[in-house]
Amino acid sequence: MTAGKQNETPQVAQTSPAQAFHRGGELPTVCLIVPPSAFLLDERVFMSLGLLKVAAVVEQAGYPVEVLDLSGVENYLDALDAQLESSSATHYGLTSTTPQMPAATAILQRIRETRPEAKTILGGPHPTLVYAARRREVKLDKPGRGTKSFEHLSNLADIIVCGDGEEAIFVALSPDAPAVIDADDPKGEYFLTQQQLEELPLPARHLVEVDSYNYEIDGYRATSLIAQLGCPFACGFCGGRESAMLRRPRLRASDGVIRELEHLYTQYGFRGFMFYDDELNVNPQIVELMREIAALQKRHNTDFRLRGFVKSELFTEEQAEAMYAAGFRWILVGFESGSPRILTNINKKATREDNSRCLAIAHKHGLKVKALMSVGHPGETKETIRETRDWLLENKPDDFDVTIITTYPGTPYFDRAEPAPFVDNVWVYTYAKTGDKLYAEELDYTTTADYYKGDPNGGYRSFVFTDDLSQDDLVHLRDKTEREVRDQLDIPFNPSAVKVFFEHSMGASGPLPPSILRKSSTGTRPRSTTTGSRTPSPVE
Repeated sequence: MTAGKQNETPQVAQTSPAQAFHRGGELPTVCLIVPPSAFLLDERVFMSLGLLKVAAVVEQAGYPVEVLDLSGVENYLDALDAQLESSSATHYGLTSTTPQMPAATAILQRIRETRPEAKTILGGPHPTLVYAARRREVKLDKPGRGTKSFEHLSNLADIIVCGDGEEAIFVALSPDAPAVIDADDPKGEYFLTQQQLEELPLPARHLVEVDSYNYEIDGYRATSLIAQLGCPFACGFCGGRESAMLRRPRLRASDGVIRELEHLYTQYGFRGFMFYDDELNVNPQIVELMREIAALQKRHNTDFRLRGFVKSELFTEEQAEAMYAAGFRWILVGFESGSPRILTNINKKATREDNSRCLAIAHKHGLKVKALMSVGHPGETKETIRETRDWLLENKPDDFDVTIITTYPGTPYFDRAEPAPFVDNVWVYTYAKTGDKLYAEELDYTTTADYYKGDPNGGYRSFVFTDDLSQDDLVHLRDKTEREVRDQLDIPFNPSAVKVFFEHSMGASGPLPPSILRKSSTGTRPRSTTTGSRTPSPVE
């Protein structure tokens, strides 16, 4: 897309995915790229399931597919150059979270420089969040940061996919693909229905080197899966509150989840599973699901170890008991704060007492708890951070982290902020019920990512501040809280992993090793990766 298009109203696709197929002609080769996540301590932990779901539907439809997995590759642009030199791909698709955007931007720019004839497609959480922020501004007839950010994104890639990508990808691959595809509208034809979610093929894990991902749960080799989409809650700091894809719950039926678990056990030998759902216990059938997971292990005469997220105020004794029986030994809970004032300002819906009760129930039933905490919310003070420290010391989680909030596009903290008076490039969010404020520096998310977590030994930065605490104050108090709690509870810091350095000699039969690049067998559809057949092949 040229710079002159940035002020135009985005053209949104209206054709159906079936009409986007290249019938009667040569199918385009699709290269899907996982950008690196340099902000993580270890990038080779969880596979990019969203991108692998898109790879699965494209491969099932008969398109030649390549997956370029740049996670954990230090000199990722060198690896990209090697792929661009040797690949015949006509379309390059990237998924990106907000912290991945600097790397995704560099990748998109390199593709345009080297292969200007190729089409570039950008999807994933970040463009979805930014588009949702823009859509809200259009509705209010009040263009602002969301509109500006989306115009910037539109100049990075030829096609932007916002929302669910499994249907939208076929439109993006069509010869007359529009600049913007809105797959985040529940009334639109690209937003996945419950039935469509059930019929999707499993993520194309065979298109990445599974053994290069290293994750364990209590000594059991583990991987991730997703049993449901969407979180219905409205926490102020959380992305996607304006996005149906990220907010509307869509639950997979228990039998589909069981089939995926069985596939991962029989095909890859996994006995450990991380459920990467926002909150497992939003599902009213969670106890039934746990019992079916236990029955699966009994059928195979084996045992699993599981880990996942729960919502504290929804957690019950029955859930805890069923989860332990299914193999859960860890749960992760976004308690966020030990301060009642901050929990109110977050719009968390859980009280300090709810959080303590959740942790006590888990421990009663043998479940370890990782407490996910954050600082830098509206109204944050030394006292509220002290309350968070004291709550951790009193309730004794088995692990925890403390992060500094950043105001992502698509969060109420971002979308409902106003320019701060008398200060340039600073925005202020005010929580209406209490009047407490949060100030945030204006960030270009395509160039800056060091707001996301950081090295615990002086590696954190803050781009937010409150009326009581400066940016330096927040960093100092965050570091102090984590050191004190880890010291008193005897919880070690998490280790980081060494990155891989790509060299041309790494590949025995070509420039890129299978840990970085894998290709589908054209026209094949692995039976082991399919739970249903929904999309017809374009060559049929």
